[in-house]
Amino acid sequence: MTASGNNASRLVYSTEKGQNCNTCGESLAKCKCGQKTATPGGDGIVRVQRETKGRKGKGVTLARGIPLEDEALKKLARKLKSMCGSGGTVKDGVIEIQGDHRDRLVEVLQKEGYTVKRAGGESRAANLERG
Repeated sequence: MTASGNNASRLVYSTEKGQNCNTCGESLAKCKCGQKTATPGGDGIVRVQRETKGRKGKGVTLARGIPLEDEALKKLARKLKSMCGSGGTVKDGVIEIQGDHRDRLVEVLQKEGYTVKRAGGESRAANLERG
């Protein structure tokens, strides 16, 4: 079968277009693979909540809706983990910090200039006050 008739073939080498992208095969000038994706849209409010689903009862604090690119989000997560003295990660644009650190995250994110709301229930301090 000829190269033009086979849909599974792709251009390996050509001097016609210049350099090609390894992922999509387009010329580097036309390639859209390396372009950054847009920041996820939202209402501009960062929501901080505690969640235990799928974690064998272990709670994590989630910060959703932070309008940052991946690298900046990872840098902010590193700062928050350091301030909480805990581990964590960034998954799908959501910062996860191990343990219940809602009060501390709300305070820090407000100092950073974000509009922050607590989502999903009371804090541990409020539960202790009720007794």
